[in-house]
Amino acid sequence: MSFSNYLETKLLDHVFGDTAYTAPGTLYLGLHTSNPAEDDSGTEVSTSGTAYARQTVAFTTSGDTTSNTAAVEYPTATASYGTVSHVGVYDASTAGNLLSYGALTTSKAIATGDVLRIPAGDLDITLD
Repeated sequence: MSFSNYLETKLLDHVFGDTAYTAPGTLYLGLHTSNPAEDDSGTEVSTSGTAYARQTVAFTTSGDTTSNTAAVEYPTATASYGTVSHVGVYDASTAGNLLSYGALTTSKAIATGDVLRIPAGDLDITLD
């Protein structure tokens, strides 16, 4: 997964510009049907009539990689989400700032009645 422009700027200012950055207390995982890219310009799944909502996600870090500590499960879709191809980590349950994003290994079409579940340890953010 890659960092967004927002997070890159915050971290650079924090480390090199002497501007404090406070990490969000809760992180949220969003689903996208197109690449959110560094500027969060992609298409997030619609919340209108789908039962979709960003879900909380927590991470644990070992070495240069942080991974989700528990499974992330979305509510049963009440309408199609479309084909989910990317995920994004946000600092708010709605709106907010994209922090990190990446493509799924395999895109998944989510139809009415489907439940998308991402197992613990399957989301990795690596710095090297």
